[in-house]
Amino acid sequence: MRWIVSFGGLSVLAGLIFIFVYLAFVTLPLFSENEVTWRERSQAVNIQSGPELSIVSDGGKHAAYFYRDGTIVEQSLVSGSQTSSQYLGQGVSVQSSDSKTLLIKNDALQWTAINPKFQVDPSSGDAKLLIETPTEKDWFTINEPALIDAVVTKQIKAIASVDNQGFVHLDIRDTATDAEFSSFSTLAPIEDASDILVTPDAKTIYVKAGNSLAVINREPQALKVREIIDLSTPNGAQATHIQLLSGAYSLLVQYDNQQVWQWFDVLTNGERTLTPVRSFQFDADIVALIPETMSKGFAVVLDDGRFQTLYTTSEKLVTESQLPKGELKTFAISNNNDHALLVTGEQTFTAFIPNDHKEISFSALWQKVWYESYPEPEFIWQTTAASDDFEGKYSLVPIAFGTIKAAMFAMLFSVPIAVFGAIYTAYFMSSKMRKVVKPTIELMEALPTVIIGFLAGLWFAPIVETHLPAILLLLVALPLLSLLTGAVWYAIPRAYTSKLPSGLHPFTLIPVIIIAIYLAMTFSSDMEVMFFNGDARVFLAQHGIDFDQRNALVVGFAMGFAVIPTIFTIAEDAIFSVPKHLSDGSLALGATQWQTLIYVVLLTASPGIFSAVMMGLGRAVGETMIVLMATGNTPILDWNIFEGMRTLSATMRLSCQSRKWAAVIIVCCS
Repeated sequence: MRWIVSFGGLSVLAGLIFIFVYLAFVTLPLFSENEVTWRERSQAVNIQSGPELSIVSDGGKHAAYFYRDGTIVEQSLVSGSQTSSQYLGQGVSVQSSDSKTLLIKNDALQWTAINPKFQVDPSSGDAKLLIETPTEKDWFTINEPALIDAVVTKQIKAIASVDNQGFVHLDIRDTATDAEFSSFSTLAPIEDASDILVTPDAKTIYVKAGNSLAVINREPQALKVREIIDLSTPNGAQATHIQLLSGAYSLLVQYDNQQVWQWFDVLTNGERTLTPVRSFQFDADIVALIPETMSKGFAVVLDDGRFQTLYTTSEKLVTESQLPKGELKTFAISNNNDHALLVTGEQTFTAFIPNDHKEISFSALWQKVWYESYPEPEFIWQTTAASDDFEGKYSLVPIAFGTIKAAMFAMLFSVPIAVFGAIYTAYFMSSKMRKVVKPTIELMEALPTVIIGFLAGLWFAPIVETHLPAILLLLVALPLLSLLTGAVWYAIPRAYTSKLPSGLHPFTLIPVIIIAIYLAMTFSSDMEVMFFNGDARVFLAQHGIDFDQRNALVVGFAMGFAVIPTIFTIAEDAIFSVPKHLSDGSLALGATQWQTLIYVVLLTASPGIFSAVMMGLGRAVGETMIVLMATGNTPILDWNIFEGMRTLSATMRLSCQSRKWAAVIIVCCS
């Protein structure tokens, strides 16, 4: 039997170790860099002069090259053959605005822009190049611009430019309504401008001149310079190039000291100011910087032949690889960020870029992160949003805090009731009464937590909201009334109290509790008028205390009710199992029952009571349905008992659709 018990215990330990080894096996790759393998394709088509722009399909099987003379060549990256060739028109020249937009100029000094892209046929898997042929209305007349940039969306087509005198112009057309051109210009020139960017909504223009950056807003009548920013770094590095990060809320500024800084607007004293937020240091000069389309990441090509992709929010190096040797002609990343196209000399190379879980890093999970449009670094858990420009916020601190908060309030409610109830039941209660009370409380554990959560969220939470003064009063009054009732019972002569049959003494407290609850609920509105100016929620709000209907107070009651049977059963068994000869010996030596309880029974049963509390805490920490249904499920860092929370267990149930995400949370918070 000893061998069997030992084998069972060791098997449990081995099982636990195996679980954590498996979780580590699943999660550790999420924090590591991904491998990228470059595959050499067939010889590229007509690339001696180098195309102005190249694009690759989302499947990585097709590519298109755009040349300065208006030639467009499509190529199959599987077979290497040229699939088609066309011209944008006679007298047309093109230049790349960014990695996705193509500027077109004709002999009449008119400009337009297009966003070429591939559309995949779901049935055959073939990709077809889509190019919107410019109409007469699409051409903008721009005379000899020194700098030019364009943006094309489903709603607008806009071209921003800087003329030879330094004035900034914006020509915009609403393509959705087929409206006429609208032109805007700055009232003062910007000298020595070297770079220009326009946001996709055409409401903001960035113009770099040396180490100065002009942030220009589109007003109803003209372009207005909002601010001029000094882009210099503390060590005196010079800004060389600017790019917009996906969503156009952030600006990537490239420096001559092998650094890239992320800047975005921060609201300070009611005004937005472009602020440097985080930097990325490289150990080689940057040859090309390409922002990703579908995420807050970017890719760089270094002059030592390395290719890296990084994610700004997590500051994580996602992938790193050595590029094939050769002179870089063009580089492109697919719209879904999964494939890269590289043309060097006369060779074409493609690579699959694994971008899974690039948001995961230690700093993103456990440290404050400065997110776009936030005034300062914060702990935020927010995995989804309605906007495509959204960046995932995966800080585990708010949900770990919510777990602690929910468990703490549940234990504050359940531990005193369960432990004191166990002490009375095991030590003072008669055996006949114990045979009724103990099974009744143990049956409470059979109640489904989904039912408790349902009642707490839809029935008890509205009662707490409408009778808040009574609930707050009862939290203090019931313990005091219980002690007062005991004192009154103790003061009554034994000639009267002895007439009550043994074991029925607890029933003297029940009427007192019922009457106290009835009176508090009845006069709750009167107390609200007297102490809270007629509305407790407004009163709390005026004093800086927020109130949500489903809050930690409701969770404390509901989850505490579910935890009480666990703690009571184990603690009562531990106290009742104290050998009888220990208590009898103490009483025989002259100790009172109370002294025997404190100095003999509880000390002997303390390991069992501690185990009961730990089992109850484990039940509270792992509870899912009650916290889902009885709280607002809001991941906030606030000890306010009148606000909700979000717990780890609820997050794993709702947000973790993959086993990897569940494993991440379990491993990081164990």
